[in-house]
Amino acid sequence: MIADQVAFRLLLASFAGWVNREQAQVIDYLREENRVLKEQLRGRRLRLTDSQRRRLAAKGKGLGRRLLQRVATIVTPDTILRWHRRLVAAKWTYANRRIGRPGVMLEIRGLVVRFARDNSGWGYCRIQGALRNLGHRVSDSTIANIMKEHGLKPAPDRPTSWRTFLRSHLGEIAATDFFATEVWTSRGLMTFYTLFVIDLKSRRVCVGGTTPNPDDAFMAQVARNLTDVVDGFLLTNRFLICDRDTKFSRGFRRLLSCAGIASVRTPICAPNANAYAERFVRSIKEECLNKMVVFGEDRLRHAISEFVDHYHLERNHQGLENELIERSAETAGTNDEIVCRERLGGLLKFYYRKAA
Repeated sequence: MIADQVAFRLLLASFAGWVNREQAQVIDYLREENRVLKEQLRGRRLRLTDSQRRRLAAKGKGLGRRLLQRVATIVTPDTILRWHRRLVAAKWTYANRRIGRPGVMLEIRGLVVRFARDNSGWGYCRIQGALRNLGHRVSDSTIANIMKEHGLKPAPDRPTSWRTFLRSHLGEIAATDFFATEVWTSRGLMTFYTLFVIDLKSRRVCVGGTTPNPDDAFMAQVARNLTDVVDGFLLTNRFLICDRDTKFSRGFRRLLSCAGIASVRTPICAPNANAYAERFVRSIKEECLNKMVVFGEDRLRHAISEFVDHYHLERNHQGLENELIERSAETAGTNDEIVCRERLGGLLKFYYRKAA
């Protein structure tokens, strides 16, 4: 029995010694790895975040100064212990204590900035009145300080935002652009250019034409169709946004001008200046044309026509509060059968309830 106990103790001591040797080897490796990483800094100061300091301080406190002197290689033991003392002090410090008048709530700050940006003609007193309507009583000097912190100038010097200007004139502005489609024909792969016009207010789209050669004659005919006195798409618009593509020639712009429509040309390499048109190009490409291999001009025209119908009648638009551009006159109950209308072989789908 005694011999068994002695053997067990020897085995336990051997295992403990093996574990200690393995831990020492791991520590030596990590210390050497830290030295190598420190050498990579080449004398530059190692900058740690507050989270990293807290982690090192929490681990280092348990080791003590003597053991830290053996294993710490990034910073000195005194530094780690100083971080720990600051961590303890921060725990018992009332961090929210402040001197002077309490700050304005974040909600009020957000409202002041919103009112100032959305209404260029509103001064401090006008914003003060708008806040009072919402139940907030704030002095005009506080409003002035908030605007100054956000870089907002007083009313006479604060310009009207481009967004506000566009919204106030949406009913009179349209935009136009081209998109290109690669089509397989009997002569090989050809590029067809499609011109379209989009009304900024209603988001309605009119396809002006599709051709592999948008020359002056093509553009002139498109301009005549768009400005026709009977059913021209641009009858209610006064401005047409277009880029500086040479396809929008002087002859094209002259015909628009004769119909009372001014051409507004965007800056060079500024697609955001024609964002509505660019968004339509993205929609028709991603949802339709990029998912097809188009064979022949007729197939291309059919695909574009189907997508435009889907765009007007069946596609919800985030810019219109997720509504349809043209809602069908059909009415159905909430318990009627759900039907799926498909276009282009199921590429475009629309779900609705079939009226009984």
